[in-house]
Amino acid sequence: MPSKQPQLGSLAIQAPSLTPKTVHVSPSTCHDISVFKDLMSQYRKLDDSINMRLNRTNAQFRDRERSGLSSGKGDVEEQTCAYVWRELIANWSRRRDIVGYCVGVLDDSVEEKRQSLQDAGDDVSAQRKARGALYAEEAKRNQLHNELVVENIVRKRAFDAFRSRCRYFEPPPSDPEARKWWDAV
Repeated sequence: MPSKQPQLGSLAIQAPSLTPKTVHVSPSTCHDISVFKDLMSQYRKLDDSINMRLNRTNAQFRDRERSGLSSGKGDVEEQTCAYVWRELIANWSRRRDIVGYCVGVLDDSVEEKRQSLQDAGDDVSAQRKARGALYAEEAKRNQLHNELVVENIVRKRAFDAFRSRCRYFEPPPSDPEARKWWDAV
């Protein structure tokens, strides 16, 4: 029986995984910064490989057109740009939702720690412990808030690369979500 080789190279980034994983983001994901950052880096692979993604998608649509299987509207470049744009905004939306959820989780946690600091009363040991826990949660929360800045930078860089290749593309007015992202970037 042949061994199952992992996909390597650019095809591994382009092709969907044969065994897709559903990632359930929980409060524990948000509290473990290394897990959170790893998850975000996985989601940012599309943005990081935008030019290669455009090349591969363009080749796929060109091959479909040559074989007579093209069912899309417009020429190959328009189809490519529309397809990659939909992928980008879906990915951006997922990342925005994850970051927003985790920021909310850590904001709630910070408030709980503040409350426990107030509840400590005059007990110096309990106050010290509550202050330490509060400081740790605030540091995590600040790191997650920094992820919002990173997201803006990653989106802008991917958008600029997309625009350099899809100069004449604009999302259709009938797609308000796509227009919202287009105008935001």
